[in-house]
Amino acid sequence: MTTLSAPVRLTQYAAGGGCACKIPPGELEEVVRGLTGQGGDDLGGTLVVGLDDGDDGAVVRVTDGVGVISTADFFTPVVDDAYDFGRIVAANALSDVYAMGGRPVLAINLVGWPRSVLPMELLREVLRGGLDVARLAGCPVAGGHSIDDPEPKYGMAVTGVVDPDLLLRNDAALPGLPISLTKPIGVGVLNNRHKATGEVFGQAVGSMVALNDAASQAAVAGGARAATDVTGFGLLGHLFKLLRASGVGAVIDASAVPVLDGAWSSLREGYVSGGTRRNLDWVRPHLDVTGGRVDEDVLLMLADAQTSGGLLVVGEVPGAPVIGHTVAGPPRVELR
Repeated sequence: MTTLSAPVRLTQYAAGGGCACKIPPGELEEVVRGLTGQGGDDLGGTLVVGLDDGDDGAVVRVTDGVGVISTADFFTPVVDDAYDFGRIVAANALSDVYAMGGRPVLAINLVGWPRSVLPMELLREVLRGGLDVARLAGCPVAGGHSIDDPEPKYGMAVTGVVDPDLLLRNDAALPGLPISLTKPIGVGVLNNRHKATGEVFGQAVGSMVALNDAASQAAVAGGARAATDVTGFGLLGHLFKLLRASGVGAVIDASAVPVLDGAWSSLREGYVSGGTRRNLDWVRPHLDVTGGRVDEDVLLMLADAQTSGGLLVVGEVPGAPVIGHTVAGPPRVELR
């Protein structure tokens, strides 16, 4: 077991960071093409949500009024502090259950750790952070799986429960409804700056460790039926996936999208991840920016690869800004 006397910057031990290290959406869709369509008919009709529309988790109906959500998420360090890294990972993994209107009931850890390079005491702090956030969510963490890995990675597989008739899903949006966003964006550029400079941005950490439980409950109570969370594909990427699955379009007021303090200056100073640029390249053909009021910096911010972002809800969520509305028509995003 390795021990280090000097402070350890976890972000320096990974090529990527957080959800920005996701496989780009276009490449991922090409990989899974032809693997979709495993509908419930062949399995007794139990599969409610599968791979077809790239939703936040899979859902099976186990009995009337009870569905089980299954999801998993893991990534490399997005911050240097081990405890905060664990907290962020847990909040991010639990978010997939909240994004579908569910309640997490069990999580197991997924760990990759370079045991000959980084001390195991740091891994203990990572796991402690994950446990503390899961405890806040009322979700027990029971075991998991670990491997010796050249890069540090941490994640969780989470099981949740939901009423299948009250699901929030990404193929259920209807035209003419408001679109709400429950957390500000901009953690991607702040995390990228943190990795490059060591500067710590408490506003980014605070946003990433915040659970989406209350927002999820409010969305369901308000009658919403379509939602997703905003993570590695950015606001525009996740919005487009929802619109495409639902067969509707959207109009977004870019000035209404909340952005974390310091994010704009960090973006303009060049702290933009490769994942963010790939997000924008993928979604650009589906954008309408003919109004001329949305420049390239705004597009990059709207495509910023988030980690543990908020919920994007088709409907109003008390306390969350409305950033646009859905419209009838093809799945395109008009930016104003």
